[in-house]
Amino acid sequence: MEHVIEKLVQWLQQKVKEAGMNGLIVGVSGGIDSAVVTHLIKRAFPNDSLGVIMPLKSNPKDAEDARKVIESCGIKHVTVELSETHKVLFSTIEEQLKQSNDWNEEKSKLGDANTRARLRMTTLYAVANNFGYLVAGTDNAAEWHTGYFTKYGDGGVDLVPLVHFTKGEVRELARALGVPEEVITKAPSAGLWEGQTDENEMGTTYDMIDRYLKGEQIPEKDQQIIDRLHRISEHKRSLAAAPPKF
Repeated sequence: MEHVIEKLVQWLQQKVKEAGMNGLIVGVSGGIDSAVVTHLIKRAFPNDSLGVIMPLKSNPKDAEDARKVIESCGIKHVTVELSETHKVLFSTIEEQLKQSNDWNEEKSKLGDANTRARLRMTTLYAVANNFGYLVAGTDNAAEWHTGYFTKYGDGGVDLVPLVHFTKGEVRELARALGVPEEVITKAPSAGLWEGQTDENEMGTTYDMIDRYLKGEQIPEKDQQIIDRLHRISEHKRSLAAAPPKF
C-alpha cells in the first residue's frame, strides 16, 4: 500500500505542475474518503496544501472528526461556517417559488441537500483561487460508478485521486496513512440530514458495490440496483451534453 500511496502522491504533484498551480485543497468532512485525500495532499505538498472544514447544518461530531483528521496529518486548515449563507440562499429560493405556487415540498429535501454540496464547492474554489490551488475531490470507485455524488457539488472538482479505489481499498489506504481509527470505522454518510447514511440512500451496501466492481457474483437484486444507479447517473460523469453540428 505504501507503493500505491507513493504513486498517488507523485500523480498529484504532476497534475499540479501541469496546471501551473501551487498546491492542493480539499474539503474535510470527517469521513474516511476526505480523510485519505487530506493525508495524500499533505504528503504531496507539505507547505502548499489546505483542508477546509465547512459546517452547514451538520452534526457537530462531523466537525470534531474533521479536526481529528487535520491533527493526524498536521495540514494547514481553515473553517468556513456556511449555515447562515445557505439559509439566506435557500429560503430566498423557497420564497420566490411559493409566490408563483411552484414550490415542491416533496422535492425540497434533496434540493436543500444538493444546494449545500454546491455551496461547499463554491467555497472551496473561492479559497483555492486565493492560494492558486487545485481542488481535490473525494469520490471513490463505488460513488463514481453509482453516481452517488452531487453534480457540480462534491463532484465539482479538478482531481479525483480515489476514483479507482473501492471502499475497502480506501480503508486500507486510510490505515496506511494514519487516519484515526474512529474515522475509518464510522458509518459512511454525506451528512445530508439527521440519520442519513450512504447505504440507506443507495439501497445496497458498499461491500456489494465493491464485489460488483471486482467482477464477483452478487445477488441479482443488488446487481439491478447498481446497474440502474450507473445508468441514470451517466450524465454526472460527462461534460455538459452538446448536440452534433448541424
